[in-house]
Amino acid sequence: MHFLSEELDIYVTQHSENEPELLAQLNKETHQKILQPRMLSGHFQGRVLSMLSKIIHPTNILEVGTYTGYATLCLAEGLAENGTIDTLDNEEELFDFQRKYFDKTIWANQITQHLGDAIDIIPTLTKKYDLVFIDADKENYINYFHLIVPMMNKGGIILSDNVLWSGKVLEEVKPNDITTKILLEYNQLLKEDPRVETVLLPIRDGLTVSRIL
Repeated sequence: MHFLSEELDIYVTQHSENEPELLAQLNKETHQKILQPRMLSGHFQGRVLSMLSKIIHPTNILEVGTYTGYATLCLAEGLAENGTIDTLDNEEELFDFQRKYFDKTIWANQITQHLGDAIDIIPTLTKKYDLVFIDADKENYINYFHLIVPMMNKGGIILSDNVLWSGKVLEEVKPNDITTKILLEYNQLLKEDPRVETVLLPIRDGLTVSRIL
């Protein structure tokens, strides 16, 4: 779903920062070779992620859901000099694809890929994070949030993607639509949880910015 008209969406993209060449290549190859390419963050949202990361200048980033690594590299643009990214995904067939692009950047040695279920991996991580991007397995968003909040530095930012779910959050929820039900609960949690302050941005499919208090 386009929450803006296609023409306005094009205008917004044209008047935002250009997509870096390597990310343009990654974008193109994802659409050529990988299933469900609409899962890619893409040019405009990628520039939003990059800008937020540059503002935060995080030492440690956690990404839940790597896909082909596009958002990973956008977030890496704001990393502190000796910063790290832990990126989690359970799609083994994408591991080498991700690494191919990571290895073409100056952040190659700062990005650690974790293969497996995030719900199992997150409790094994021992860092304190300044920036987290949650973009995988929507039915576990609430579980991820509760695991991640204690791992955050004060003032740290949690970004949650797809929180508008193609507008389904405004529709009557079908009995078998567990994902929309959980996203509605998650959005309410972010609004009410006293540990965070939150603003929901209508960017692409909805991007929530939550700041740890």
